[in-house]
Amino acid sequence: MNKSTTITSCLKKHYMICVENCSYEASLELMNVYEVLTDRDAEKHCQVRVIDESGEDYLYPEKYFAPVRLPAETKEKLELITA
Repeated sequence: MNKSTTITSCLKKHYMICVENCSYEASLELMNVYEVLTDRDAEKHCQVRVIDESGEDYLYPEKYFAPVRLPAETKEKLELITA
């Protein structure tokens, strides 16, 4: 298990929708739903840890995302895909 896997497996997952991608067009697609990992240190700096289009987790400005509440069934299916 690599360092990234260890870190991401310890963080709580939730989902947000991308509403801005200025300077990150290759990594973030507008209106896409992204898996977000809870990262208290990042939150202190107004950032969120997102699994982006590369499949890796990176920090982005929190203003680039809006919360989205998914039905439990949808969230379960997404978690199966990303497992």
